[in-house]
Amino acid sequence: MTELSTDIAANLARVRERVARAAERAGRKPADVLLIGVSKTVEAERIRQAIAAGVPALGENRVQEAKDKVALLGRAVPWHLIGHLQTNKVKDALALFDVIHSLDRLDLARELDRRAGGRAIDVLLQVNVGGEASKGGFEPADVTAALDALAGLEALRLRGLMTIPPPVERAEDARGWFRTLADLAKRHGLADLSMGMSADFEVAIEEGATMVRVGTAIFGPRPPRGVGA
Repeated sequence: MTELSTDIAANLARVRERVARAAERAGRKPADVLLIGVSKTVEAERIRQAIAAGVPALGENRVQEAKDKVALLGRAVPWHLIGHLQTNKVKDALALFDVIHSLDRLDLARELDRRAGGRAIDVLLQVNVGGEASKGGFEPADVTAALDALAGLEALRLRGLMTIPPPVERAEDARGWFRTLADLAKRHGLADLSMGMSADFEVAIEEGATMVRVGTAIFGPRPPRGVGA
């Protein structure tokens, strides 16, 4: 096995250095970018190593998988939901996650608000920047109307926007998609941008990402199940 797949602490250190260099190229501080270690399909011991090495936050795609891991590992760092959330999983998601990145439809927003129980819920609006039928999220042209609808839901604290751009051959090819999201956030006065994964997070940071979701570059190659981050 390669070093990338075995040494979590070294992988994390390399990723943090790359985050810092990308931030500096963009005239920003490394502390302005939250590195989220995407731990989906990763076994608990390897996640424990990442926590010990100082990973700032963890991201999971599935509520049940996160539930099992939080029970084993506790809440030493914040947990972020970065995958699709079914409305029938909202109750569990609210108990597990500190931030929900994948607010992709209004019925989900209303269910989160209904079940909030008086607490404020940090969310990001998912935007389908490429208009792909296979991905959830609001079309860029629909973001204004979505934000207007969310304004009436008192429990939701909208922090910004999230996207998963269409597949590209080179990281540089994703720059335009990231710029689209950044422009939308600026237009609506939103502070946070969740964009960029292992293959392209440096370009995302250069375009304004405040959260990057990095899995493979920290934890190594995954089993076939799930979609790589």
